[in-house]
Amino acid sequence: MKLQVKTLANADAGEIDVADEVFGIAPRADILARVVRWQLAKRQAGTHKTKERGEIARTKSKIYRQKGTGRARHGSANANIFRGGGVSHGPRVRSHAHNLPKKVRRLGMRSALSAKQAEGKLLIVDSLALDETKTKVLQQNLGVFGARSYLLVGGNEVDAGIIRAARNLDGVDVLPQQGANVYDILRREMLIMSRDAVEHLEARLK
Repeated sequence: MKLQVKTLANADAGEIDVADEVFGIAPRADILARVVRWQLAKRQAGTHKTKERGEIARTKSKIYRQKGTGRARHGSANANIFRGGGVSHGPRVRSHAHNLPKKVRRLGMRSALSAKQAEGKLLIVDSLALDETKTKVLQQNLGVFGARSYLLVGGNEVDAGIIRAARNLDGVDVLPQQGANVYDILRREMLIMSRDAVEHLEARLK
């Protein structure tokens, strides 16, 4: 499959051959959902915690005698039905991460790239570099493409000027090629990749 290559200034820069098995498959929505869930689960801190009955700092003595009070029988005030008592089955510190096979992750990445290409929301640029690395210049260049949000994926080393220029733009993310992932590709409307990033991802996903 041949795709057109542009510059960030929206000028023609030739064409590039891309692999159909990476950029031209039928996207799998179920696989995309699995990969996104796997990514977000790994990000969860899992530090939420409530005190259980055995962790409450109060006396363990019976609060009043068993019979003769006319009230319900109770033991320790640490029980969950009392104000200040422990929480039953509350959250504990744990990891939310779960395993996902590598072939499913690779298929998810191919599906995300193919979905962007099929929607016309994939732009391949000669390089992620600007003559004048200013936020205003980058904003004007991106505004030509008419999307609400952008993900810029560069080579091994992303140009420091692009990172600085995009830092104050809402809805614009910049990643190196090794950081490209399904969640960030799907959460931004338009995907802009350099030639180096395309070649790297093809080698990784074939």
